[in-house]
Amino acid sequence: MKPLIQLADLMRRRPPPAAEAPEDERVLLLFKNRAELKKAYSELQDEVHRLKDRIKQQEGATARVQEMLGGLETRLGLVETAYPALVFYQLRALWQSGREILERFVAVLARQQEERERRAFLAQCNRRLFVRRRSVEDGLRAAETELAHERQRESELAHERAKLTRFWHFFKRRQTEHRLSLARTAASAAEQRLVQARAAAEQLLAEATPQFPGLSIQARRAINLAAIAYAEVLCWRLAETPIVALAREATARREAADNYGDRDACEALIASIDRARVSLSAKDNLAREVQARAERLKSIAHYRDPADTTPVPESIAFFEGDALAGQPLGDKRAARMPNVLAEDTWDLFRVLVR
Repeated sequence: MKPLIQLADLMRRRPPPAAEAPEDERVLLLFKNRAELKKAYSELQDEVHRLKDRIKQQEGATARVQEMLGGLETRLGLVETAYPALVFYQLRALWQSGREILERFVAVLARQQEERERRAFLAQCNRRLFVRRRSVEDGLRAAETELAHERQRESELAHERAKLTRFWHFFKRRQTEHRLSLARTAASAAEQRLVQARAAAEQLLAEATPQFPGLSIQARRAINLAAIAYAEVLCWRLAETPIVALAREATARREAADNYGDRDACEALIASIDRARVSLSAKDNLAREVQARAERLKSIAHYRDPADTTPVPESIAFFEGDALAGQPLGDKRAARMPNVLAEDTWDLFRVLVR
């Protein structure tokens, strides 16, 4: 009886038949798909939360802009606050005008310098390519000439060997066969050199044209120094007025201020801003003034690193007796001349070439 019980127990514990294996695989696949779906759903939920946060941020920014517009409408509706608002936004426009002048100046200089350096780079590449091509072609012609010479020598020796058929030609025939063997070896080596020369010529033809690496560090430094010099010239033209300082303060603010005085004072400031805008756009003696400032900056500018393109701001500061376009700075004007790089006048750091 006990053996029967053991047999029944073994039958109950036997492994499932092979037919049930596909069913188990389908169950495992279902669990795997379920896990992947849960992961994808979690990622979608996270993306939804991120999008909701961005919507809230955008709604907050929109609300702030609407609040600013409402405040501006209120200011423009009253005479006491309308004129200061006009002065505020005209000062900001003047600052923007100065930055746009510098941006156009730097763009023209960069385009001109890039064209010059690109032409010089291509000329240098063409010279190197010409030298390499001439060397490869000379090697190819030399290999072809050598192979032709060795083939001709091999043919002559083979023809000479064919004539040596008599028994008294035994020693001469052996000598000729040795020379023919050497000639065949030399011809094979010459053929291998010709194959290598042709491969070098094909490789030279397949090489891509080198890409222009961009403006050199020296060119970018020169452009930046010219831009700094131009910014100083613009400040020099307005050094007799506090317009530059007022424009900087207005640019740093988000909302209009009421510290520009009454209506008459605001109208006087608006007239001064108009004259300043005309002065900034004037081209008289511009090239000479910028060149004079750039030469001065080139002699005193220092850089923290050999790869830097922007000088250390402290190295280009104004000092007593400094000159612009050959005219010495008086104490009054020198005191009002900013360090355009240190103070980021006209948003200079956005203009400079990196």
